[in-house]
Amino acid sequence: MDLDDFRWLLTDEGQALLAEATALVASGTAPLAAGSALRRTTSPERAATALTQVDLRGRAAAKFGDLAARMYFTPDALEQATRLRVAQHRAGRAAAFGTRTLIDLGCGIGGDLLAAAQAGIICAGVDLDPVRVAVAEANLAALGLAGAVQVADATEIDHRGFDLAYADPARRSGAGRTFRVDDWTPPWSWVEGLLARDACVKVAPGIPHALVPDGVEAEWVSDEGEVKEAALWAGRTATVRRRATVIGPGGLATITDEDDPGAGAVGVRAVGPYLYEPDGAVIRAGLVTAVAAGVGGALIDPKIAYVTADASFRSPFVRGYRVVEELPYREKQLKAALRERGIGRLTIKKRGVDVVPEALRKRLGLQGEAEATIVLTRVAGEGTALLVEPF
Repeated sequence: MDLDDFRWLLTDEGQALLAEATALVASGTAPLAAGSALRRTTSPERAATALTQVDLRGRAAAKFGDLAARMYFTPDALEQATRLRVAQHRAGRAAAFGTRTLIDLGCGIGGDLLAAAQAGIICAGVDLDPVRVAVAEANLAALGLAGAVQVADATEIDHRGFDLAYADPARRSGAGRTFRVDDWTPPWSWVEGLLARDACVKVAPGIPHALVPDGVEAEWVSDEGEVKEAALWAGRTATVRRRATVIGPGGLATITDEDDPGAGAVGVRAVGPYLYEPDGAVIRAGLVTAVAAGVGGALIDPKIAYVTADASFRSPFVRGYRVVEELPYREKQLKAALRERGIGRLTIKKRGVDVVPEALRKRLGLQGEAEATIVLTRVAGEGTALLVEPF
């Protein structure tokens, strides 16, 4: 979609076509038939633009919920956009630190701008892509939110007049997704300069801890059990070194390195009656021992992110299991044990062992009516299979 196509989509004629395309898709009309119907009154290019937008809105619902039906997207920008609940958490945190004005340096289609505006922050965004800028501007207008957007190079913007600078560097090169910070756009050297003042930078969850500059807080965020991103907070917004934030049905919970007594205080012990699997954000943040302390437990192995305890706890930072029994770890004996128990449907959890759950499940040749969960891991350095019940 080029800029002219998108601007046309915002006209009365374009909006009428978009509404028609939406109705066709909602009625269950097949894509080819929907395209043919639209082309009776418009060009193939405009018909494709409208249908693509309807498809993108459907895909965007996972990130933006009900708002997606009123928003506009491009395929690549939707993939890169922050999930709304995560963006709202970030905007709320910025507002809690007294942020009145924010500039988004590389705003894309405006996902983070929307969240900031919803939080009552006066915001502005810049991006090098004219189409993304037009889409971000249209999204603000569609949701009745204030904000200014313009085409500009983020590295050349003087952002010192804003309370907080926010950036989400592109982590793709010509060969696809890149994990080298020097390949980011803008590059890591620019990010380091930005982090010398009040700023927040969205980064990949796999960012090495050693790369985080001194005085900067790294926050890993998960939503519904899936790690979505890490964010680096600098200046007055940095309060700890490492933080894990978990967003779930019950709201938001956070744990930091100040809650962590360390591996020495937690220790390692044999598997007890209960096993706990820390959330991915907790693991990424290196706060497994903080969770262990929170449930009165210990590690089952110094290098494995499972925690065991004698009591049942409910915590937003872990998924809990009751340990039923230990099963044989060797595949042949494990297969026999599962058949003996009539287990035909099996969930396989694994950590620290070289196992492909899908391949193992096929080889086990499961038979029976029962359903079960097993955990394959290492305990005191030895491969172990545990039959567990989630709670």
